[in-house]
Amino acid sequence: MSRIGKKVIEIPAGVDVQVQDQLVTVKGPKGQLQRTVHASMRLEKEGTSLLHIVPKDPESRDHGKFHGLVRSLVNNMVIGVSEGYTKSLTLIGVGYRAALQGNDLQLTLGFSHPVVHAIPKGLQVQVEKQTQVTITGADKELVGQTAANIRAYRKPEPYHGKGVRYSDEQIITKVGKAAGKK
Repeated sequence: MSRIGKKVIEIPAGVDVQVQDQLVTVKGPKGQLQRTVHASMRLEKEGTSLLHIVPKDPESRDHGKFHGLVRSLVNNMVIGVSEGYTKSLTLIGVGYRAALQGNDLQLTLGFSHPVVHAIPKGLQVQVEKQTQVTITGADKELVGQTAANIRAYRKPEPYHGKGVRYSDEQIITKVGKAAGKK
């Protein structure tokens, strides 16, 4: 049995979890999320504050593969609607900056044109300084994927460290060419 899958999901006050067959709906102060869980798993509520993930057939091979995964996905939903998730990006480079324009994030990253990134529904993007972008939302996957997509426009390069990086990311820079000897 999966060690993670065996753990009970605690449902905080103010969060409502509805289970209908394989569809899980989680509502909370930060929003509402829905997900269809794998057919080999069953969700059982214990009162209003506990949720168990139980395999339908403990002897099947699929049980081991999906038990911990389904538990982690549902737990991420519960945490997301109660607390939310945040990713911070830092733009490093001369002239690199970000600005919000309506529902778009406009990035100046050293290209001949500005890069415009549409903000997905359900996310909030804030630009504190021109070089700091914070992405917040209830869906952990969407927050992380949006941050990764923005970072992919200009990944940090290894010689000077210029580019878009996560705020807590450490870039190890390489040593450049040594001066030629005669």
